Amino acid sequence: MSNNLDVVICGAGAAGLTLAIELARRGVAFRLLEQRDRPFHGSRGKGIQPRSQEVFEDMGIVNQLFAAGGAYPVSRSHHADGTHTDTVMVEASPATPAEPYRRPLMVPQFLTECVMRGRLAALGHRVDFGHALIGLEQDADGVTLRLATSLGEQTLRTRYLIGADGGRSIVRHALDIGFPGKTLGVRAVVADIVLQGLPRDAWHTFNEEDMARRIALCPLMGTALFQLQAPVPVEGEVDLSAAGLAAMVRERTGRDDIAVLDVEWASAYQMNARLADRYRVGRAFLVGDAAHTHPPTGGQGLNTSAQDAYNLGWKLAAVLQGAPQTLLETYEEERRPVSAAMLGLATKLLDHARRGDNRRGREVQQLDLGYADSSLSLAGEPRTGRINPGSRAPDAPLQGAGGQPLRLFEVLRGTHWTLLGYEATRADAPARKGLHVHVIGQCGDLWDTQGHFAGAYGLQPGEWVLVRPDGYVAAVVHAQQIETLSAHFDGLMPPRR
Repeated sequence: MSNNLDVVICGAGAAGLTLAIELARRGVAFRLLEQRDRPFHGSRGKGIQPRSQEVFEDMGIVNQLFAAGGAYPVSRSHHADGTHTDTVMVEASPATPAEPYRRPLMVPQFLTECVMRGRLAALGHRVDFGHALIGLEQDADGVTLRLATSLGEQTLRTRYLIGADGGRSIVRHALDIGFPGKTLGVRAVVADIVLQGLPRDAWHTFNEEDMARRIALCPLMGTALFQLQAPVPVEGEVDLSAAGLAAMVRERTGRDDIAVLDVEWASAYQMNARLADRYRVGRAFLVGDAAHTHPPTGGQGLNTSAQDAYNLGWKLAAVLQGAPQTLLETYEEERRPVSAAMLGLATKLLDHARRGDNRRGREVQQLDLGYADSSLSLAGEPRTGRINPGSRAPDAPLQGAGGQPLRLFEVLRGTHWTLLGYEATRADAPARKGLHVHVIGQCGDLWDTQGHFAGAYGLQPGEWVLVRPDGYVAAVVHAQQIETLSAHFDGLMPPRR
């Protein structure tokens, strides 16, 4: 039995890979297990929202993802008379200094996970495929796992277990966590196909007003494939072969010039909206689809899942390094309300889609999500129109004291906390391991030459803002309150050596 593991992650999808990367960046001893024998090869999730792009920038993979995928095409609705109408399905807002990513990126899930595995490999880790969880037992000090592998049954011992194993999570079932919600009465086919007869400049939809005959054919950026999406009867078999899907395409489009040449991956599934009663039992946690399942409308599932793991990763590492155990309680406190809100949004967008309305606005970008009510957010005076504890920390172009340009996100990037003083006295700031301190102003090490930092944060001279490792504001204080901030920070970190 292996006894030297801090964390075992079950499930190597986007959530499990995100968590593994975050732990690897922090030197945590872990294993990432996947019951499949090989990587998932479908495109179930393909939209990476702006907030997730910021997360992936911090993780060091955003440029690889942009190279792997592409922008969303226009939505082209084909009419019975042979004409078509093009509309912009996704709100196309230009980037701003505070929000450098404002448009969703299309990357098929199998490519996203491939990029993430590459990053994990660069950090010295890999996925252990063909390892299926068959049982677990917890005690006060850790979790004992029984695994089925190609070499027979194995036993692992770990301090913490993470269930990132999807909507049918074995970890969730073993922990006896309820998964209430509802089946939404919609069954659909999603398939990655080799198709000829349609241009790749649009996301093509036919019979948009008729749920029984609707079909969508979307070019998958970064590949030569199309993704087929179509509602199907709730009961009965669905022919997912190339011939079967070709017949569906002919019947629903009314065209015989569109050919389905091959099927790379296909699935027929029931849409559900479910949220776990709890995200934690003892030393075991749920992330991603194991904790919440969404309808695909709005592209929230993969993004919410990855951000679960991004939230939990730094907290787990801090506790393993000696931070108070209470820090782990804030994972469910912060993430479960976000998941509930995203479930409501995705379900609302599904209702709109049933009526033929597929437009998406800012609400799907996840840039406005935050943790204002979190116990990690130091309460202070209301700051109308200015940055508040719990808010996402905006980006801003800055200049180093030597004149070199840089972005605030470059300053925040990494596993550390960041304390930013605006026209402040550096000597006032506490010195702590894991805390990077910068002063922004003419006497500081960073200059706000264009005023974008001042505009985004709204700080007064002498104020300090504390930014968490995951890019959210933990506190905003005046110089006179620096001891309060210092005590708050000390309560979240390992003891000072």
